[in-house]
Amino acid sequence: MNAKCFLDRSPLVSIVITCFNYGKFIKQAIDSALEQTYSSVEIVIVNDGSTDNTDEVVANYLNLDNVKYIKQQNAGQTKAKNTGINNSSGDFIAFLDADDAWETEKLAKQVILFSNEAVGVVYSRSRYIDEQGNAFYVPKSGNKYLLPKRGKVTDHLLLDNFVPFSSSIVRRGCFDRCGVFDESLQMGIDWDLWLRLSTIYEFDFVDEPLLIYRVGHAGQMSKNLELRQRCSDRIMSKFIEKNQAYISQKIVRKAYSYTYCNRGDYHRAIDWKKSVQYYLKAIWHNPGEMLAYRGLLETFAYCINFQRSK
Repeated sequence: MNAKCFLDRSPLVSIVITCFNYGKFIKQAIDSALEQTYSSVEIVIVNDGSTDNTDEVVANYLNLDNVKYIKQQNAGQTKAKNTGINNSSGDFIAFLDADDAWETEKLAKQVILFSNEAVGVVYSRSRYIDEQGNAFYVPKSGNKYLLPKRGKVTDHLLLDNFVPFSSSIVRRGCFDRCGVFDESLQMGIDWDLWLRLSTIYEFDFVDEPLLIYRVGHAGQMSKNLELRQRCSDRIMSKFIEKNQAYISQKIVRKAYSYTYCNRGDYHRAIDWKKSVQYYLKAIWHNPGEMLAYRGLLETFAYCINFQRSK
């Protein structure tokens, strides 16, 4: 479809904002959604049983025709997001966590990429702020697996989740065909969904920091590493089992090896024996993974230096 004809239709974008006790942040999120230069939007706010001032903040927006407010008993982020999807009516669904915000041209720059009917998900890069809203410098990662990718991205996604959640827009047909978020998962729900969608749809991205991502504050779920690892193992094993004919064993071995290398890196300063075990698992899955050998050497060096410093 011609991009101009596509935009002339002004397809409706439903912006799903879920919130649990983020009353101090949600105003910035809602304002950034309302201030978009792309105007064909509805905003679906789901209050997942907040006990703070969320009701008071959201009350200031309930006079707007394009704002829906849904309150439910606390059921967790997955059910809250699915509630938002099920109560939306847009051709596309954009996700915005209540502690994040958008640049004003985000939707306009992303929606046009859906003129390619093969594309199911469009995302962007991020810039970072702290709890107070000040610019927060995050060193550029040398991890090539976290660089944005476009097209058929299943192999890349199996290695790491490079799609910032609050930057994502999803074609409604994706949910009709592949289902919504898996409510049996507590974390990694976006990665699980992206993997499922990637077997059918292409991904695209805008190479600009259109998402304003807040880091380092209390309550951020991404801090719970052990839970994230358990959910990650479930997601990976289930996806590989269901898609054995679709993905190569080479990528599977590489994905497991890379996962264990990351865990080895994390545990080095906490439990060096566990760190070594993870690197050995990485080598068992992929004997050619140089990151594992390098990690082993770094863990042994750390252990030796630690013993000398006693």
